[in-house]
Amino acid sequence: MASSGQREAVFPTRMTLGTTKVRLKGAQNGHSLLKRKADAISKRFRTITGKIQDAKRQMGIVLQQAAFSMVEVGYTTGDIGYAVRENAKRATFKVRSRQENISGVMLPSFAIQSLDGEPKSESSKDGAGSGEFSLTGLSRGGQQVQKARDTYSKALRVLVDLASLQTAFDILDEVIRLTNRRVNAIEYVIIPRLENTIAYIVSELD
Repeated sequence: MASSGQREAVFPTRMTLGTTKVRLKGAQNGHSLLKRKADAISKRFRTITGKIQDAKRQMGIVLQQAAFSMVEVGYTTGDIGYAVRENAKRATFKVRSRQENISGVMLPSFAIQSLDGEPKSESSKDGAGSGEFSLTGLSRGGQQVQKARDTYSKALRVLVDLASLQTAFDILDEVIRLTNRRVNAIEYVIIPRLENTIAYIVSELD
């Protein structure tokens, strides 16, 4: 029959065993939550990676078209730098930013906002070319200027989309590595240590 001293020693040991089991349960729940978070982030990361590849291919095509359209402008109108600077009174595009929550990770997203009152091409009115560049150069050079402008506007939109994707890529890459380190630490260090502690306490109680 156990003495009163032995019973007094067993009581705190059983309390420690209960506390350790609670800690083990918390570690297992935390591991499950982090694992699901890592899976969700990895899925979004793969999606963004594919979009970045598509955006880079599109960027190469658009910039090639923009460079060719600028050559056409130079051929038909000559140097239009002064005329462009004179007509550029204010920005016609602004980049706005918002945040998207992906499993607790805030990802910035950029988008181009076209300002109201942006000069419209005359092609939308009478098919004669751009209003502000309609008298630039000879041989309907204003149309070439408007074409170059539209092409570079498209390139700007693709560039902003690519910047948004690349920023999200960098953030998710760091978060995935950090989350995986935490998952591995819980799975291979904390949980085995707690299980060994419980096994030791049980053996001592026995």
